[in-house]
Amino acid sequence: MTRIGSRLLVTVALLAAMIGSAQAVSRPVSTYSIVARDPATGQLGVAVQSHWFSVGSVVPWAEAGVGAVATQSFVKIDYGPDGLARLRAGQSPQVALDSMLASDSGREVRQVAIVDAQGRVAANTGNNCIAYASNITGDGFSVQANLMADSTVPRAMAAAYTKNASLPFADRLFSALRAAEGEKGDIRGRQSAAILIVDGQRHEKPWEGKLIDLRVEDNPTPLDELARLLKLQDAYDFMNRGDVYSEKKMWDSAAWAYGSAEKLAPQIIELPFWHAVTMASAGRVDEALPVFKRVFAAEKRWVTLVPRLIPAGQLPNDAALLKRILDQAQP
Repeated sequence: MTRIGSRLLVTVALLAAMIGSAQAVSRPVSTYSIVARDPATGQLGVAVQSHWFSVGSVVPWAEAGVGAVATQSFVKIDYGPDGLARLRAGQSPQVALDSMLASDSGREVRQVAIVDAQGRVAANTGNNCIAYASNITGDGFSVQANLMADSTVPRAMAAAYTKNASLPFADRLFSALRAAEGEKGDIRGRQSAAILIVDGQRHEKPWEGKLIDLRVEDNPTPLDELARLLKLQDAYDFMNRGDVYSEKKMWDSAAWAYGSAEKLAPQIIELPFWHAVTMASAGRVDEALPVFKRVFAAEKRWVTLVPRLIPAGQLPNDAALLKRILDQAQP
């Protein structure tokens, strides 16, 4: 073998080693999280907050109809995808977790929790996770925390999640995060947060089962920002529901859904704009015109966009209709 070839092999080996070591983060990434299965819907989710940048890109993992995983403390990312693969293959959360821990020389600094589509739970806090560090498992959920200002955080999270059983799943997960902050949370402060929720049923295309995937990468009050994003998520979910009703020609239901979206996010003028476009396309012009008028009064840019929708098939090619719509821009 040539000298250049030998050097190339050494370089490739070094790069592979570097990539492999990068899978285990050398600083404690997460502070507290919850993994859970919603008994009412079967949905699976993870919510997390940390004083570390972009916690949502590292800690939460979930697959529709399979399970959810949180891998934190001195993170080894492998626990996320490998844990889901083991659940998908039929292993229980406990068997999957035990197997992964057994082959991990850094197990004592890991904190991992897993829930599967049946609501079975497994969790582990390594003996060398930075105090205060512990986990609590309950019926279909696990809460875990490290680097806490107070040891009461997991207990408060579990109590909040259990007490708020009547809330929508996302709000219930979020209530556990709020409870942690109520107990002083992370001793370092706060920086990022995330929530990931998937459907309880498997899908042929995995991305079709993802219901919520929101991240706050860097913010002085990440839970406040996450709460704002969750509200926007609800608004856009109503818009999507309105579109479904429109496809079924359930116009009263569509109007209700669009109106609900606008109430949740009145600052986003695009929402009533598409409401008006849909109604006008359906022949409900008298219903659409007042909405167009309100949109045009708020932001003139939408007046310019209207004619462009005709070639795209979003509005009928009807000169009289176009004029009636554009006339709503007049004072």
